[in-house]
Amino acid sequence: MTLDQNASRTLDVEHLLARLTLAEKASLLSGAGVWTTQPVERDGETWVPGVAVADGPHGVRKHVIEGDHLGLAGAVPATCFPTAAALASSWDRDLVGRVGEALGREARANEVAVLLGPGVNIKRSPLCGRNFEYFSEDPVLSGELAVALVEGIQSQGVGAALKHLAANNQESDRMRVSAEVDERTLREIYLPAFERVVTRARPWTVMCSYNRINGTYTGQDPWLLTEVLRDEWGFDGLVVSDWGAVRDRVAALAAGLDLEMPATGGRTAAEVVAAVTGGALDEAVVDRAARRVLRLVERSVPALGAPGTFDVGAHHALARVAAAAGVVLLKNDPVLAADDQAVAAPLLPLAAGDRLAVVGELARTPRYQGAGSSQVTPTRLDDALTALRDAAGADLPFAPGYTVAEGPADERTPDALVAEAVDVASAARTVVVFLGLPAADEAEGYDREHLDLPADQVALLRAVAAANPRVVVVLAGGSVISVSGWQDEIPALVLGWLGGQAGGSGVADVLTGAVEPSGRLPETIPLRLEDNPSYGNFPGELGRVRYGEGVLVGYRWYDARRTDVAYPFGHGLSYTSFAYDDVRARVLSRVTGSGADATVRARVLSRVTGSGAEATVRVQARVTNTGARAGAEVVQVYVGDPDSQVQRPVRELKAFTRVELAPGASQVVTLDLDARDLSYWHPVLRRWVVEGGEFVVEVGSSSRDVRAAVVVDVAGEDVTLPLHELSTLAEALAHPVAGPLLQPAVDGVSADPVALAMAADMPLVVIADLGLAGFDRRTLAQLVQAANAAG
Repeated sequence: MTLDQNASRTLDVEHLLARLTLAEKASLLSGAGVWTTQPVERDGETWVPGVAVADGPHGVRKHVIEGDHLGLAGAVPATCFPTAAALASSWDRDLVGRVGEALGREARANEVAVLLGPGVNIKRSPLCGRNFEYFSEDPVLSGELAVALVEGIQSQGVGAALKHLAANNQESDRMRVSAEVDERTLREIYLPAFERVVTRARPWTVMCSYNRINGTYTGQDPWLLTEVLRDEWGFDGLVVSDWGAVRDRVAALAAGLDLEMPATGGRTAAEVVAAVTGGALDEAVVDRAARRVLRLVERSVPALGAPGTFDVGAHHALARVAAAAGVVLLKNDPVLAADDQAVAAPLLPLAAGDRLAVVGELARTPRYQGAGSSQVTPTRLDDALTALRDAAGADLPFAPGYTVAEGPADERTPDALVAEAVDVASAARTVVVFLGLPAADEAEGYDREHLDLPADQVALLRAVAAANPRVVVVLAGGSVISVSGWQDEIPALVLGWLGGQAGGSGVADVLTGAVEPSGRLPETIPLRLEDNPSYGNFPGELGRVRYGEGVLVGYRWYDARRTDVAYPFGHGLSYTSFAYDDVRARVLSRVTGSGADATVRARVLSRVTGSGAEATVRVQARVTNTGARAGAEVVQVYVGDPDSQVQRPVRELKAFTRVELAPGASQVVTLDLDARDLSYWHPVLRRWVVEGGEFVVEVGSSSRDVRAAVVVDVAGEDVTLPLHELSTLAEALAHPVAGPLLQPAVDGVSADPVALAMAADMPLVVIADLGLAGFDRRTLAQLVQAANAAG
């Protein structure tokens, strides 16, 4: 039996599996090279073809040379879409889905079976060198956008590789470090985005990370790869290693890691065969993994048999739309014109015919993507200077102001560059200054050391702003940049991220008003690095990193501690304005002091149905465009449980939607929350729990701009914990069965408030042994038995 790689028919997986030898099955479990799976050849015939994979996730990175793991020889041209950080700022599922479809078409055209992405790891620290490749500090936003991207990619018959499972939140010591993190934090912060994508988008593959979690390598962790991923979430695809992540192939195989990449020259296949023949590994485990590899090949064959083409121009146009959608207008203060002191107006959008100048080498030599395994060879490349000149229909004055390694050589001194920039800015009415992180500051493989712009760029900005107060700053970077210390000196600030090959045009579209800014921050910009929740616990030491902040990651931390930030999660301005209101409310309570201590002025309709694990909350709010321009608002719904038995964040994003409105138009948005949105992971019961009582549901445009709130009363589920001899007196008295039985025995203690307070935290067995109450160990055992039997 033979099968040509380009055949259109499918593989008979079970028939093939039954005919393969143990050695052939073991060979399937590692790559044939760096970027292809292992074929099976017998008697000059291809029984199982190998298929190609390629790096992503914001562009197809098919290598020119198969063994070129580091990409030194480059890759075939492909559309370089905005990085995940920029795409996430759009908060636009539909747009991200369209980008995914385009990625799938390009992968298919290049005969790539699996695109290695997206990455949904949480941005625990703004210092993570790979943050440009991840979506957000929030698991709901990360998960929702990754679902859209994966569905888009796989709609083209190409697989996605969801990565990196899990707790891969730093580059420092990434191949060995152990993330010391409790299960509740894993379940609530670091696993939900993976879970959402696995259960809804059904990715073909999931990639394990390099690191360890609580001492165990993720690729050798049966709890993670089998119990959680497969048994709980129902994953039916293939688990692939990150490149070079496997330390013990047999242990990894037993844990649930199917495919090791890249090739090992047959070494690990021999280890697998030896483990089976020596009785250390059941051959059924090999069959299970080989079946998943064969299934991946089977899924890939139809698309590989009809690779197709893609429209380079159309994909570039889509990249431009996506780049503009991810631009975040952080600040747009009114400013007086130098030649008209009577009128103050926001500096953006740029006025037609304005005497405009452009400063900053990054306007001419753009940073548009990160470095490392996601680096794409673009089909073309836009720069902002050319795009602004095209929009103005004029050769706008330009001064580089500083140098970058990728830019043209300039022998002038820094002082001369700044002097030229000041001259150019002084002669203009408005100046746009392009600043950003150097390429060397952020990349796969190492973390950032600080959040600051280069000192020469800050000095340039201050000199330009002193010469001309009408300054717009455009920031380029794949992760958070500190704006403290200089943003008060300028009226307008725009975050362009790493916008891909059309990022220059996308930024220009927003600056000129051709596109309305609608981007919103997917991560908090702190005032200081020291304010970040991971500070002091990042990147760890001596092979371990402690996740000491627990569930208070990102805005959860800043809001819980009421810490001032430069710009909050979800923030983004428009050239128009939006109001929230509603005239109906069945369950309503006016809330003040939410968000940035602002009084709530609007009302929200909320309806609660069901209880416990069946509880749902329907939230409705009316949004009105109160400005003179069409625009898009991102409506964000946050949930808080102010009276929980465990520490919970003040608010957590649970739903969002993007609403496009003409001037004066209104729309009622409806967002449904299910029981999971109200739950927390119970560390003792080890399951999701809906705790009964009052929840605060907030609707707003950022975590600090809450426009409306409602308190809803939810009927929870029984979370009575089993009683045992080490339960405290307080826990026993609160028990519905044990409490009434125990109360008479402690009446003497309860009469003395001080004695009761001291005894409340003591285990029951200690109280019995010390004779502090009217029961002994025998009575205690009967009490425990009766309480648990009733439960």
